[in-house]
Amino acid sequence: MASTESSSSHQKAIKEVLRRPPSHWVGDGFKVFPVFADKAFTKELSPFLMFDYAAPKEFPPSSSSSSSSSRRGGGHRRGVGQHPHRGFETVTIAFQGEVQHRDSTGNTGIIGPGDCQWMTAARGIIHEEFHSEEFTQRGGVFEMCQLWVNLPKQYKMSPAKYQGILDGDIPRVPLLDEKERDDLQEGVCKEEKSEQGHANDGYVRVIAGSFRGEKGPAETFTPINMWDIILPNGQDKVFELEVEKGHTTLLFVRRGEVKIQNKTLGLADVAIMTREGTKITVESLAKDTSLLVLSGEPIDEPIAARGPFVMNTHQELMEAMQDYNMGRNGFHHF
Repeated sequence: MASTESSSSHQKAIKEVLRRPPSHWVGDGFKVFPVFADKAFTKELSPFLMFDYAAPKEFPPSSSSSSSSSRRGGGHRRGVGQHPHRGFETVTIAFQGEVQHRDSTGNTGIIGPGDCQWMTAARGIIHEEFHSEEFTQRGGVFEMCQLWVNLPKQYKMSPAKYQGILDGDIPRVPLLDEKERDDLQEGVCKEEKSEQGHANDGYVRVIAGSFRGEKGPAETFTPINMWDIILPNGQDKVFELEVEKGHTTLLFVRRGEVKIQNKTLGLADVAIMTREGTKITVESLAKDTSLLVLSGEPIDEPIAARGPFVMNTHQELMEAMQDYNMGRNGFHHF
């Protein structure tokens, strides 16, 4: 009984569940759920600012030329043209399809399934985001998400930076440890356990932070964990996650269905956990389930946000708009 009480005392509780909001279009390439809804840009979710999720959607091949959206005549490229950012980072993960990026610092890149683009806008950057030319021409299913992560005041005016992180660079860690797998697979021979454990019991792609000692490749300015959890055979599986005490912790359902503390979460729902405690017990209810877990140290500073700028004061927002209009401090078109 004592050990049960001790375990319970370390459990994080659900503070609130944000249900899937209505979707809207960003440009003509991203039909997204604004997952954080009216919680976006609040200290309650710090250091996370905004989260858009584009659920799987079929796009037909595009062959009509459009000089405004494809300089090389490869068809009408769907997406968002040049636009500025300052004071934070954008993190884009491609799950299906391809996203092509260009920015005012000269960075270019295409991310495909499993890849991640971590862009630090900091003092200022202008970039564009489109479906890649190849994906535009062939069409297919497109799925991605973009998260905005705040920067502390001391880093908001640092130089812009770009991290292109490929799927092969992201470590995959078994979701269950050896003892948990043994408990689930009691009666299965050792060889079968070894073969089945990683695939059937699920795994964690560690994009940022660490999971069971494996560190993710993303470089962050403040402590952040970003775990892409895949359970291909996840029905009726129970597992426990451990995060740092005091972190803002969010669990987002990308596919399938899970239960946390008797609350059921489905597609594009997110659970906001309390900052107290370190453990979260999750039960997956659907065979093919995927979660994105975000945890981060809160930034205890004022948040002033307007459009593509996130600073600490209204005056800093005005300066950002002036710099953008004058084409200075990182803002120049390309």
